[in-house]
Amino acid sequence: MYNYLTTQNTDTSKGISEGTSMRITKIPNKVYEAELYLLQAELGKLQRWVKATGARVVIIFEGRDAAGKGGTIKRITEYISPRVARIVALPTPTEREQTQWYFQRYIAHLPAAGEIVLFDRSWYNRAGVEKVMEFASPEEIKRFMRQCPLFEQMLVEDGIHLRKYWFSVSDKVQWKRFKARLDDPLRQWKLSPMDLESITRWEDYSRAKDEMMVHTDTAYAPWHHVASDSKKQARLNMIKHLLDSLPYEDLPEPAEIILPKPPPSTGYRRPSVAISKYVPDYASTLVDHSGTADKKEDKKERDEPGDEASTDPDN
Repeated sequence: MYNYLTTQNTDTSKGISEGTSMRITKIPNKVYEAELYLLQAELGKLQRWVKATGARVVIIFEGRDAAGKGGTIKRITEYISPRVARIVALPTPTEREQTQWYFQRYIAHLPAAGEIVLFDRSWYNRAGVEKVMEFASPEEIKRFMRQCPLFEQMLVEDGIHLRKYWFSVSDKVQWKRFKARLDDPLRQWKLSPMDLESITRWEDYSRAKDEMMVHTDTAYAPWHHVASDSKKQARLNMIKHLLDSLPYEDLPEPAEIILPKPPPSTGYRRPSVAISKYVPDYASTLVDHSGTADKKEDKKERDEPGDEASTDPDN
């Protein structure tokens, strides 16, 4: 499932879009959810190893807009402690930051011992959007291309595990995802003016990416490409590769966790509910009080841990 199969694309009249030469496999939901569960369990082992050994991990997520970076990051961090793994998604630099050495504001977010940092966009903004949109001068771009490999070499030589992923999506799939965002009020915030520019400047971004790869795809900090026309396929492939690339091991838990028995009451009495300001019970207004609610659904709710019926007003 994890191997890409390349196919020959003979239609060059419109160029070759990113991802079109990669195999797209439709992953059934049951297969995807089962495999994702196993991979997330392995990420839990990675977390214990990072914390126990003091390892430092930096994962860079770059690629086209709407290529699935955010969804993959969400699946990686879903069951990992935010004290171990944190996401860095920096806004536009302030006036003060614009006067600093370009890499300076990113250095402040590098991991300490026992930490994983996931950069949702990174210092590679300079080689991509800043170059295409002319937010940086040609001289600044040249300086970045010269300094970036040296900067990353210093990180690796200092012991940081640096992984760089480029998410590739075809122009047709990108457009469909933008259209879906436009029609979905829950995701409209993801559609920015820069996203619209990425449609009309597709080939400009392609040329910028190609130049960036020439200068920054090094032996000590290589780029790993993720074909992401299929989001499920991309998530499984990327997470599996990340786990395979790190020298973690399944460390034993420090000690078996045993839940203590609740102690007997010492006579404590809770204050009256009337003196506490509870939030309004909006959820109960959604329930059909006519008695026609699905009994199976009621049983399912009662069986969920922590939702057992109780006369305790604080439950």
